[in-house]
Amino acid sequence: MEAVITVIALLFLLFVVLGVYATVKVVGAAKRGVDRTISQARRTVEDTTLRAKTLAQPGPLGELAQLRLKLRTSMRATQDALHAGVTEDESLKESIGLFERLSAHGHELDADLKRLETEPDRRTLISLLPGLRERTERITHSADSLRWAARDRAHRFADDDLDSLSAQIDVEAGALRHWTTEPESAASWPEAPAPDPAASDGQTWPDSPESRTAEEPTRPAITPPGQRPVYPWQKKPRPESTT
Repeated sequence: MEAVITVIALLFLLFVVLGVYATVKVVGAAKRGVDRTISQARRTVEDTTLRAKTLAQPGPLGELAQLRLKLRTSMRATQDALHAGVTEDESLKESIGLFERLSAHGHELDADLKRLETEPDRRTLISLLPGLRERTERITHSADSLRWAARDRAHRFADDDLDSLSAQIDVEAGALRHWTTEPESAASWPEAPAPDPAASDGQTWPDSPESRTAEEPTRPAITPPGQRPVYPWQKKPRPESTT
């Protein structure tokens, strides 16, 4: 009895642990989904704000917003391209490592640009713009190079696979179109029957109507009439009178 109670308690505890684990996994997945949605919404709002500042604030402030927008767009596009391509090409893992190192410089530059948006000294801001512009150009150029290289590599693999597939299809199409017509065998005469030892040594052909007519006895064409029966009611023929 105690063993049965122990087994039931262990099963109940196992079900509780599994339920807690499933709940934690579901909550974690939901939290990650919410965080991803919030991050995407925040990025969209920030990008929209930067575009508005680029158009509404000419001068150094507008250029700062333009540099931030250019930096964020390039880095995000490269990140998406590398993470999408690594699922099919594992050699991009090294490129992702380089991009993560580049991302550290990108985040640092983005923080500097965002901090300078509230700089009250216009002259200081104007003097810092050439250096900021150069840093932005170097980082975006490196990110674009990684993205373009990954895309060229993917396109190259796709082109090679397409060329190989096209060659195989051409070979298969040629094999399907290649057919040979065998010449029909010439009609042959029927083999002669085996010679009968009792017959003559000459070759015998199948019987013809003429040979059958010669061998069969001659029968009259019309069967002669037999003697007709005489019935009582018939008159006897008169004897011919002699004079």
